[in-house]
Amino acid sequence: MLEKTTRMNFLYDFYHSLLTPKQQSYMSLYYLDDYSLGEIADEYDVSRQAVYDNIKRTEAMLEEYEEKLLLFQKFQERSKILNKINEMLKEESLSRQSLIEAVAELEKLN
Repeated sequence: MLEKTTRMNFLYDFYHSLLTPKQQSYMSLYYLDDYSLGEIADEYDVSRQAVYDNIKRTEAMLEEYEEKLLLFQKFQERSKILNKINEMLKEESLSRQSLIEAVAELEKLN
């Protein structure tokens, strides 16, 4: 569950501007503020099922956006490469060629 929550938080960060204000609010309350479905339902005076359905549809939309735009995947790949570069910079036997290759990997992601 924690892995899904983390993923949804990242997807929300990348794609929240593509959501309606209501979807943004439900997702923010549920994933960022850790509200329960019942608490969100009380806040908006709707049924718990309505909140659940809206969140599930919004999760699916976020996954579709990621499938098409790959912003989160590219972010993860860039983070891995940057970590690799940082590790290379800490090594005493840093090879100029290995650093050039890592930067080339970063350039491919743009």
